[in-house]
Amino acid sequence: MMWSKAEIFPETSRPMERRRWPRTLQTPLFSEAQEATGLASLAFSSQDLCPDQQFIAWQGRMAPLVDMRLPEQAKADQPFNAKQTVWNLEGALLIQQDAPAFSFERSAEKVRFSSIDHWQITFLRNGRTWTSVNGKVVENRPGMMEIRMLGCPFYGRTLPAQSVALILPCDLFAAYGGLPSASSNIVLAGTRVSLLASYVDFLEANLNRLTRDDLLSVRNQLREMVFHSIAPLTHCHIDAETSQSGLMTRARHFIQCNLASADLTPEALSRELGISRTRLYELFQTSGGVLNYIRRRRLLAARAALNDPANSRKIADIANQFGFESAANFCRAFTHEFGYNPSEVRKHSGEFKTELCLRAKDAPSFDSWLSTLGL
Repeated sequence: MMWSKAEIFPETSRPMERRRWPRTLQTPLFSEAQEATGLASLAFSSQDLCPDQQFIAWQGRMAPLVDMRLPEQAKADQPFNAKQTVWNLEGALLIQQDAPAFSFERSAEKVRFSSIDHWQITFLRNGRTWTSVNGKVVENRPGMMEIRMLGCPFYGRTLPAQSVALILPCDLFAAYGGLPSASSNIVLAGTRVSLLASYVDFLEANLNRLTRDDLLSVRNQLREMVFHSIAPLTHCHIDAETSQSGLMTRARHFIQCNLASADLTPEALSRELGISRTRLYELFQTSGGVLNYIRRRRLLAARAALNDPANSRKIADIANQFGFESAANFCRAFTHEFGYNPSEVRKHSGEFKTELCLRAKDAPSFDSWLSTLGL
């Protein structure tokens, strides 16, 4: 049987395809970094300690944030196996936690001397928690999102639980004029919350792969998703308040950048915003007036400086830096605002100064990350 050339080599019988342009491969716009720079994290585990030291170690770990107590029936020498890892997103903290049952409290006294006034958002993987603020108790369960302001006292308890929490500085939401005032001590659920929880799951799964170059987009995404998860559910009419929120954002930014300037006045702020004095006073009406707002921001900045163990400047110098003509005037305003005088803050921070300085030389700490978050 004879075979034709076309049957043996069919490809040679078809006209050769001629490409008009040479074939080139498209290089991907993004590829995995060859040498990823790992994010800073602080891991804690009580597992390797003696049982009678496990809960004590857990108390010490959480002391900058809350005071801990064992459940009523528990004994101090019983095992307390707690694990926690804090990830520094450089402007936000992500906390993974797995702990037995305990009670917690952020007392009015703790809030008074603390510069930590951030938002805390918690998702439970399992377990349940109950938290009380001013007599109002909220219950958090898996599938929900709890949000709380750390600048307000609270107390509560938790069953054995696994959780992931975000701690976000208030000024992260300055572009929206801040989170709605009704956001503190509430539990939310629904589609938007589920989307945010899925994004947090994604972050958890990729923490070891993220680089510092990724953090800006991560924080921006968190800010967008958190705000738009919370605002609609707290009846914040964003569209109706866009103009006011934008003005307030610009005002807050200008004030924060000029706290040490003697030229920070309502007149200067009116010129910066391009609005009348009447409109400016309306803008700050809910904040107690523009002068009160400026004074409070200066006092908060001064308190943070006094509370910094590394800051050894005299109280009078700090007062002068933030626009107070004399130490006496500063002390009066400070005591009226916070209920204690600047010397008490300096004394309180000084008690831990040596220990904190020694620790800072070796490694970062949870309390230092909390205190400097957003600065």
